[in-house]
Amino acid sequence: MTTAAASADKAGVITFTEAFSRALHDAMEMDPTVIMLGEDIADEEGGGIFKVTKGLSTKFGGHRVRTTPISEQAIIGAAIGASLAGMRPVAEIMLMNFITVPMDQIVNHAAKLRFMSGGQTHVPITIRTRTGAGAGTGGQHSDMLEAWFAHVAGMKVVVPSTPADAYGLLLGCIFDDDPCLFIEDQLTRAQTGPAPVKGEIIKLGKAHVARVGTDVSIVGYGRPIRDAHVIAEKLAAEGISVEIVDLRTVSPMDTETVLESVAKTGRAVVVHEAPKSFGCGAEIVARIQEALYGQLKAPVLRVASRDVTVPFSRVLEAEYLYKAADIEAAVRKTLGR
Repeated sequence: MTTAAASADKAGVITFTEAFSRALHDAMEMDPTVIMLGEDIADEEGGGIFKVTKGLSTKFGGHRVRTTPISEQAIIGAAIGASLAGMRPVAEIMLMNFITVPMDQIVNHAAKLRFMSGGQTHVPITIRTRTGAGAGTGGQHSDMLEAWFAHVAGMKVVVPSTPADAYGLLLGCIFDDDPCLFIEDQLTRAQTGPAPVKGEIIKLGKAHVARVGTDVSIVGYGRPIRDAHVIAEKLAAEGISVEIVDLRTVSPMDTETVLESVAKTGRAVVVHEAPKSFGCGAEIVARIQEALYGQLKAPVLRVASRDVTVPFSRVLEAEYLYKAADIEAAVRKTLGR
């Protein structure tokens, strides 16, 4: 641990990277069936390009933390096979766009085996991946593809917004008996937050009311939740009370918590980083409108990124990506301001 990391930990805060690493360490310590597969994840190869797995192969051995060839199909195929043999594999797909390569194994095998075996066969694999626009990494390294997997029956999709949630949700994925996709934000890996309680698992499928308010609900997950807090603080100075609902698990979605919040405030803004069209935001809006149509004080609004490939140009990328100001404008619009 670096001096800076040790000082942060002593102060009760950790980074996202430290949270991911701790969750993996603690899971492997808790259960000998937890193993890891991925490109360059062992210490001989540097402990992963993001250093999340640094030190784990040295402590737990190469038989449990195994560097694989550069083959996403091999990683997921081996993970599925290991899960069927009684293991709990954590498979790292370095960047989310690369998940298009093993889509067949994930969608047609991991997600469907429980259904096609009448519940006799479970596939407890966790797929860790990382993505996010804003770093100038281009269209093949930046996409948020959570809607693809939320649409697949049998898959659970998780997107944390704080380091403590990252730790607890990753443990929740690892010890879940169904395949889980755990999405990390490549832009926030060095950001800090309160440290989690060791071994504390966050149950999947349960949203968190991250801020209580009365005038309008902001519903989202991942990086936009951090932006929502900034906007909520700014608007509070004007007497506007914003409630923030952090889904944490995109699928299965905690519809009950969302509806309770929006029923109270009468207004909602749904935000996500992925492009607007056919995104998870549309599903959230549909559920709100279907259940609360007669109680809404204004139409439910969506904030999302543009319907284009993520540009490599920093100038164009900034135009593609949603902005915190867009969230503020949407909140004001629902209030008629």
